[in-house]
Amino acid sequence: MLRNTIHHRIFSPVSKSSFSDIIGFFRDRPARKASLDSPNHVLSNFRKLLKSINCWCIYVRGKLKKVNKSIRIALVNPPPLKGVYHHQLYLPLGLAYLAAILEDAGCEVKVIDCPATGISHEKLEAELSSFEPFIIGITSMTPTINSALLSAKIAKKACPEAMVVLGGPHATFMDKEVLTHERAVDVVVRGEGEKTFLELAQEFYSRKALHKVDGITFRHNSEIVRNADRDYIQNLDELPLPAYKYFPLYKYRLFGRRILPVITSRGCPFQCSFCVTSRVFGKAFRARKPKSVVDELEWLKGVYSADAFSFYDDTITFDRKRILEICEEIRNRKIGLPWDCQTRVDRVSKEILFQMKRAECQQVFFGIESGSQKILNAVKKGTTVEQNERAIKWAKEAGLFVAASVIVGYPGETTETLKQTVNFLKKTKPDDVYICVATPYPGTELRNLIEKTGWKMSTEWQLYDTTTLVFEHPMLSAEDVAKLRQNFYNSFYSPAYILRHFVKRNFYSQIMARTALNHMLWRLKSIF
Repeated sequence: MLRNTIHHRIFSPVSKSSFSDIIGFFRDRPARKASLDSPNHVLSNFRKLLKSINCWCIYVRGKLKKVNKSIRIALVNPPPLKGVYHHQLYLPLGLAYLAAILEDAGCEVKVIDCPATGISHEKLEAELSSFEPFIIGITSMTPTINSALLSAKIAKKACPEAMVVLGGPHATFMDKEVLTHERAVDVVVRGEGEKTFLELAQEFYSRKALHKVDGITFRHNSEIVRNADRDYIQNLDELPLPAYKYFPLYKYRLFGRRILPVITSRGCPFQCSFCVTSRVFGKAFRARKPKSVVDELEWLKGVYSADAFSFYDDTITFDRKRILEICEEIRNRKIGLPWDCQTRVDRVSKEILFQMKRAECQQVFFGIESGSQKILNAVKKGTTVEQNERAIKWAKEAGLFVAASVIVGYPGETTETLKQTVNFLKKTKPDDVYICVATPYPGTELRNLIEKTGWKMSTEWQLYDTTTLVFEHPMLSAEDVAKLRQNFYNSFYSPAYILRHFVKRNFYSQIMARTALNHMLWRLKSIF
């Protein structure tokens, strides 16, 4: 039970009993005084009075729609399920921004970062029970949705009066399905979540007010109500710095180095058929000012002892003038730490890559997607094989570590197009390669395409990890794709690769030398 039980159900208004208790305490004081026979009884009644006053004050402030520290909010990064593949740890930047904006509004915030701290679902229940939050926010993506839903059940069990809120890309596009099949979830926050979640906290005390909160889907009696989409945050500089103090940053190290994430823009004007970015964050490119970006880099370096930065933008070089100004600002302030970023092959030039290198960028990540023009057209990438080759060449000439990702198994893929992609990688020799299996995430055009073709598609969401083929492909089997990935990496991470990157001074070459060595040791162990 909550420490301050303000209502019988999470959306019901506070009853008048709290106020009556306060008046009654003083009105009946003479009669009570005559009957008191122990100091413990006096203390007990005094505690009841304080509790009633506290409840009434919270209620009044809630009616004024001011968030205050009496509203406890838990933000949960759900535990990985046992036996389910999961990627390396990634600091949940979305939760860090939510924590910051809620803290600024006066809420008492607790982040439960289960993957980083090793908290299981059983331990999660104990964590929530001890904190007794009024609102529990749970983030998830498609591969972790089953864990998120189990976390929601546990949250409702631990804190039955709390509002359980689910967010993230999967919930955004499967909101009605989530609410239909999981009664423990009260509200789904769709898309960009900061202002929506803050408004939920402000409107916590009024059930009727939920109908006014844009960007949410919720259950009203037996009906699923989907409110209008929320307008995007136009000025990203108005957001507070992410609240990393709530996270165990010592866990987010890669080979002993602390690489902290930074996001400088949102929105994507491109319409790749395998991606939902433009539907979650909009088609318009919204960006922070260069000064704001580098202010954050200084803050991360000075306050959190960052060893490197990782820019999470989809296309950091979309605005040529802005990226050049960011690079100049980094040099002028002598930040002096390595960083990596990702972008498109058609949004770079020799000058941009050279200036990025001068500003300590050491790795650039290109989503080249394929070495086949047929597949590039199919995924609506809007680029060419020639642009892929040129961008990799330019980046290498600038002295950057080049990582590239490709998609295999897209509808229309054949053994011939796969061969073209492998040959392209051998020819261009990127420093690292991510072979991602085409994955029809909810909300993507790819998923709609597969549904229209009538191909069988798995609903085992934990398999949606970009390493497994989850739909019935007429030209390729899951075994074919798995074998392709295994053979490629066995050849790519060779002793020569390890030696070549080990002798380089590049921060990311050192990391990849160790990664390749681990892969080789794993292969040897599996053989013997």
